[in-house]
Amino acid sequence: MAKAVSNTRASIRNMEQLCSRGLTDLRRDALEIAQVGLAACDGAGAAREAVSLTPGGVMIDGIQHDLAEGQRLFVLGAGKATLPIAEALEDVLGERIDGGVVILRRGEISDLRYIDAYIADHPLPTRESVEGAIHLEELASEARDGDLVIACFTGGSSALASLPPDGVTFEDKRLLHELLLGSGMPISSVNTVRKHVSTVKGGRLAADIAPARIVNLTISDVAGDVHDLVTDPSVQDTSSIGDAIAVLKDYGIWDQVSDSVVEHLKSPAAESPDLSGIEIHTSMLVTGIGVCEAMVEESRRRGFEPVILTTTLEGEAREMGRFIADMARSSARSSYPFKPGTAILGCGGENAVAIAGKGSFGDGGPGQEAALAAAPILDGSNVASIFMDTDGSDGGTDAAGGICDGKTASRAAEIGLDLRQALLSHTSREPFSVLGDLIETGATGTNVNDLFVTLIGKEAE
Repeated sequence: MAKAVSNTRASIRNMEQLCSRGLTDLRRDALEIAQVGLAACDGAGAAREAVSLTPGGVMIDGIQHDLAEGQRLFVLGAGKATLPIAEALEDVLGERIDGGVVILRRGEISDLRYIDAYIADHPLPTRESVEGAIHLEELASEARDGDLVIACFTGGSSALASLPPDGVTFEDKRLLHELLLGSGMPISSVNTVRKHVSTVKGGRLAADIAPARIVNLTISDVAGDVHDLVTDPSVQDTSSIGDAIAVLKDYGIWDQVSDSVVEHLKSPAAESPDLSGIEIHTSMLVTGIGVCEAMVEESRRRGFEPVILTTTLEGEAREMGRFIADMARSSARSSYPFKPGTAILGCGGENAVAIAGKGSFGDGGPGQEAALAAAPILDGSNVASIFMDTDGSDGGTDAAGGICDGKTASRAAEIGLDLRQALLSHTSREPFSVLGDLIETGATGTNVNDLFVTLIGKEAE
């Protein structure tokens, strides 16, 4: 079990370095707007506001959950934003917590007193992911009628708590995750498949918890804040086996998954359980729209006119980067579709990178790839653009994302960097590392997934 202290305050650590090159003033404004967005992602603060101990039990998001003598309170969870929520629950509920299990990402450490913490890996599961999931199942099975289970599953839980169903080996399940993540499909489709090849996901953990009551405290990391795509171990699944098989076939990987996975998906065991008889409440502590609203306010304070472009990011990262860059360049040069002085903002959901053949991780991420695609288009424009992952680890790398502006492409050309080849080979991290344009936050303790800020420079007065 892990012991130490989490980083509950998200911040851009290399702010001054990033502001020392390129369009310096525009970069600073963009980075500080993004920093305000990161602060708004704080799940710990939201959990403290939502939860309180009462004489008769626990109040959560305005709903009283009575706990009579002998009725117990457990905390279960896994994910990149789970630790701050668990810490907040311990601060508020203290000794009222009768036990708990959370699975954290490697590199996160905690000083939890009443909740046991285990470490696993992301974005691909490891043996530790299996061990942690077993501990979740064991405690879930201890819950009795009248007990209350607070579930804090957040983005990344599919890798951190990964337990293959009977007949599917760990290696086969890991390969499935790798194929899914390398396909370029949206996270909603990825989760549709993973929910049906698991003993934890798709509401199966909730079935283990029954007949105890469940309250979900989570942070949205998918487009539309769909419950069974955000906290799927502990809510009713709305997808079917047929949906999972269709996803694999539509993206051309049905013939690449292992035989054991195919056989499992053809069996009734892959169908998700019916949770209609279980009392389940779900509270979204942080959503993309809330983060965008915070950035809107900061943009206005800095004299920019904000436009929220989207809170439902899904699709190919490079295309998102190109699309935003095209709009920004046109706006900077011809005041269409936006006037100079506009801040284009977005947060929520997740972009993806399609990798030909077997997946490869660690060479970049969707945020870095979007910024890499944007840089040549912005060349010579009075625009600065940030693309980043709010969890601090874009594509499993040690960078949160990348920043580019109207001088990035020319700076790269001066030192012989081939941005086009890096984009084709999905090695976006290297050029940004050389340019000194990687955004560094470390683990932020939150996960509202992809965030972007694009500033179109103001006209000279």
